[in-house]
Amino acid sequence: MAPSRSPSRTLSGFLTGFMAGAAATCSVAVLAALPAAGAWAQGTGDFPNRPVRLITGSPGSTADISARLVGQKLVERWGQQIVVDNRGGAGGIVGAEIAVRSPPDGYTLFNGHIGTHASPQFLFKKLSYDPVRDFVPITQLTNSGISLVVHAAVPANNLKEFLAYAKAKAGTLTYGSAGGGTSSQLSGELFNLITGAKLVHVPYKGAGFALTGVVSGEVQSAFLSTTTAALQVKAGKLRALAVFSNERFPVAPEIPTAAEQGFPGIDSSVWFGLFAPAKTPRPLVQKISADVGEILRQPDVRSILLGQGAEPSPSTPEAFEKFLRSEIVKWGKVIKAAGIEPM
Repeated sequence: MAPSRSPSRTLSGFLTGFMAGAAATCSVAVLAALPAAGAWAQGTGDFPNRPVRLITGSPGSTADISARLVGQKLVERWGQQIVVDNRGGAGGIVGAEIAVRSPPDGYTLFNGHIGTHASPQFLFKKLSYDPVRDFVPITQLTNSGISLVVHAAVPANNLKEFLAYAKAKAGTLTYGSAGGGTSSQLSGELFNLITGAKLVHVPYKGAGFALTGVVSGEVQSAFLSTTTAALQVKAGKLRALAVFSNERFPVAPEIPTAAEQGFPGIDSSVWFGLFAPAKTPRPLVQKISADVGEILRQPDVRSILLGQGAEPSPSTPEAFEKFLRSEIVKWGKVIKAAGIEPM
C-alpha cells in the first residue's frame, strides 16, 4: 500500500496540527489502579468452566509473547486451558474478524493493537467490523518502544547518518513493517513526514516476518518494537538507531531518542490490549480485567516482560477505552497527513 502525498501540504503545518492534537488527546493514565478480582465475582457464575481462546498475532511477535505469558498465568489462576490461537495476516485484522464473530460470553478474547483498533477504519473502505462498536476493551497489556533498526550493512550509526544515506538513495531505500496500518507502518510514515525521508514501505504478514526481512537484508530498515528486535540487536545482526518516545525507553536505555538527535515529534509505541466481542457481560469484562491486572503486577511477570522489552501496562476497561479513543484521533491525523488512501 503505497502512500500518495499532497504536494501542497507543508511539514511545518503538519507538525503544528499534529503535536497540538497529540498533546490534547494522549495524556491518558493507563496504569490506573484495578479493584480486587473478588469485587467482580457477583454475576460471573462459575466462569470459566471450560477452555478460553485467546486470539493473537503471528508466532514470535510481541503480541504472541505477551499473550502466551498472560495465558500461562491465567491457566494457573482459573484452572482452565487457555488456547493461544495465532492468526497473522492483514496486520491482525484476520484475527479481529474471527474474534468479532465469536459469542460474547467471555470465552473468546482478542489481543488487539493499533493495527486492529486505531487505524483500520481509516485504511479500508469495507472493514468488516467497527473497532469501537463491535468490541469491548478489557485492559491494556503491554507497551513497547518503537525503534528504527537497520541491517548491519547500512552505513549509519545514528539518525543523521541514516537520513543522509536515505536521501542519497531517495525513493529506493526500503523499510519493513508488520503490515499495513500497524504501528510499525504508521511509525514509518510519521518518520517520513517529519524528517522528509522517502523510505519505501514493504508490508509483511507480521512483526516476526518483518524482523526476518531486515535481518536477511531483504529490506534495509524496519520500525519494530524493542521487544521484537532486542535479541537481533544484541547479537549485532541489527543496529538500533533511535527509539520513538519523548524519553529513553526504560527497558532499552542505551537507544537514544529521535528528539535527542534533533528530530522532536516522532512519538510512537507498540501497545497491546485485551478485547472481547461487544455485548460481553460487564461483570465478566470486569473480572477478566481485574484478574489480568493482578497477573501483570506479579514481580515475576513484570521481570519477564521487562526483560523482553515490554512494560506491563494494566488498566481498567474505562481507562483503556479512553486511551483507545485518543489513539484513533492521533493516528487518523497521521494517516490523513501522509496521504494514505483507503483500499
